[in-house]
Amino acid sequence: MTIVEMFQYGFIQRALLAGSLIAVLCAVLGVFLVLRRLSLIGDGLAHVAFGSVALALFVNITPLAVTIAAIPLVMLSSLGILKLMERAKLFGDAAVGIVASLGIAVGVLLTGLSGGFSVDLFSYLFGNILSVSREEVIIAALLFVLIIAAVSLYYNELLAVTFDEDLARTSGVRTGRINMILVLLTSLIVVLAMKVAGIMLVSSLMVLPAVTALQIASGFRTALLLAAGCALLSVISGIIASFGLNIPAGATIILINFLLFLCAFLGRRRLRHG
Repeated sequence: MTIVEMFQYGFIQRALLAGSLIAVLCAVLGVFLVLRRLSLIGDGLAHVAFGSVALALFVNITPLAVTIAAIPLVMLSSLGILKLMERAKLFGDAAVGIVASLGIAVGVLLTGLSGGFSVDLFSYLFGNILSVSREEVIIAALLFVLIIAAVSLYYNELLAVTFDEDLARTSGVRTGRINMILVLLTSLIVVLAMKVAGIMLVSSLMVLPAVTALQIASGFRTALLLAAGCALLSVISGIIASFGLNIPAGATIILINFLLFLCAFLGRRRLRHG
């Protein structure tokens, strides 16, 4: 089967469209998170997403409803992380660890009560982008527009807080609101990316394109574009390889991302020492 013939399948088209939209969002926000040293927040919220999915499956709702139900729960958890950082004066990794531990504990408890891991839960844990439905593509498209619009609207404030939060605060930027917007947008992306990379690998989809771009970018805007490009390349090539070789799509996408990072890292070292 040729690649052209492969693209004629509806489920491949849906996977490519949804995966591309989500990959760009993960890459763009990932650059902000990596520079803010909040890259672990994606992993923490993914653990919360596991608890949210386990709860949704425990009450036996449809796959689409699982995604919709997980969004508010993960968003509330992201605000919880932010409040722990601000009110309890915890470092970011400690706040993420607390919320992540709670999320995974709830998920394991509910999984045990429901009789163990199901096929549906495994698809969320490890990703199953080839099973993306038409409704999930529409949700991804709507949230893509929402998140890109929010990043564009608050771009200057996000940039200021990313590089020097104290200076941004003294310059009149409402850093509390900007931090809240950043974690809420991150929570939306984590839920969206569950089907692409799986809960276990979703943070990698946010971190790897960002760190790859930061290895070779000459400016912040360039880093955003390069990160988005790397993410798109990994998702498209990962889906093609997954379908052609009958291997898991999520893991393939992450491995391609890592190879891109390795190439960027080695290329930078060679230029520096050449």
